[in-house]
Amino acid sequence: MQSIELTATHSAAKDWEEKMKADGVDISACYQCGKCTAGCPMAESMDYTTRQVVRLLQMGLVDEALRSNSIWFCLSCQTCSTRCPKDVDPAKMMEVLRWESQKQGVAAMPNVIIFHKAFLEAVKNNGRLFEVEMTMKNNLRSRDLFNNVDLGPKMMFKGKLQMLPPRIGDNGEVKKLFERVRERRGG
Repeated sequence: MQSIELTATHSAAKDWEEKMKADGVDISACYQCGKCTAGCPMAESMDYTTRQVVRLLQMGLVDEALRSNSIWFCLSCQTCSTRCPKDVDPAKMMEVLRWESQKQGVAAMPNVIIFHKAFLEAVKNNGRLFEVEMTMKNNLRSRDLFNNVDLGPKMMFKGKLQMLPPRIGDNGEVKKLFERVRERRGG
């Protein structure tokens, strides 16, 4: 186990405490009770539990948090935030860390980002999910062209997969929603 110079991490801890507060997450309020982790359905799959991710940020070990798989395994189910007696909002913290990890190019699971982008593009283009478009974009961008290719015919045969995008009324409202999110996120 490597030693950590705590004075070097102090300024990073303060910076991230302020950054999280600006996003509505008060990591300084966490007293490590563990209720967030106890309720998390993904805790045993994570390299750091939710409580440990909070602690990493409190200690200024931001790089470890940003590079962890935990922020990508989080389901955003809000169980941790609901259980938190101090209203820290760990689910929001995980979201902020995912955005920052992506921005810095240090995501532990880059294929998850590819999938998220393909999913959102399909919804933006069609007003709802069009699985064929999403799957094709995901497979092309992740360079895994034949991923789940055997499932397509089975799903079509059962009527679960359509070859044409779904028809909805005016897609303008969905596009406006995407535009508002883009404006708020600054790009």
